Amino acid sequence: MMASDFIINVSEVDFEYQVLDYSENVPVVVDFWAEWCSPCKYLGPVLEKLTEEAQGAFRLAKVNVDENPKLAIRYGVHGIPAVKAFKNRQMVSEFVGAISEPRIREFLRSIAPHQIDLKLEKALSLLDERKFKISEEIFREILSEEPGSSAALLGLAKCILFQGRGRESLRILSNFPTSKEYYSAQQLLPLAQLIDQFQAGLIPESDQPLEAAFQNALRLILKGNIEAAMDGLLDILCENKHFREGASRKIMVALLELLGESDPITQQYRTELASALF
Repeated sequence: MMASDFIINVSEVDFEYQVLDYSENVPVVVDFWAEWCSPCKYLGPVLEKLTEEAQGAFRLAKVNVDENPKLAIRYGVHGIPAVKAFKNRQMVSEFVGAISEPRIREFLRSIAPHQIDLKLEKALSLLDERKFKISEEIFREILSEEPGSSAALLGLAKCILFQGRGRESLRILSNFPTSKEYYSAQQLLPLAQLIDQFQAGLIPESDQPLEAAFQNALRLILKGNIEAAMDGLLDILCENKHFREGASRKIMVALLELLGESDPITQQYRTELASALF
């Protein structure tokens, strides 16, 4: 076992204090193991590595079942490795066997927030407050530590879109990984495509009323005046739902996704969009 402030060996003598009492303040993960157990030799080091990564978000307590049979009986350990998590003196979660590292991470995150999760929560909160530069920095920091974080990638794309950087947001959204955030990324994609085209001068000026109104909506989006842009798009939809093959509807949907459900105007404009369409 690696030397650590977050990993301890416990026995029948000190289990009450080191695990149950301690779990009233910080979650405790108990690893029931034995020297002769081959799967334990895989699982133990992985648990220890992830405990170090968590830097105190939880404690890892290791119990040798051969030396502490009463604890194994008390907690119904019938096979090892057996891992049980305690909070407020109660066992709240468990698994048996040498499962994969991604599944172990998922188990640990269910009982104790990871530092990256806390950073993500902060970045999303800052995004809701429209503090785009700070939230962008945190999203990038998260992705440098965990490149596979699709939640951070979506947050970054939103930050960039809010700041009017069409080409950069388009690169992210066009190559978005399959994940639970994928649908949201696809809703944002038409907005990124149109902003990129508009900034590249690929949408020529027009004196046609609807086209001029549509381009004005894009300008308003780039200026950060989302409400005025949505008002303009709703006017276009009321006049011609199929203008530009439904581009006005797609951009409205993208803007609502960009604002998020926590924004007070989202529900209002969602209702107005439904009225314009139906």
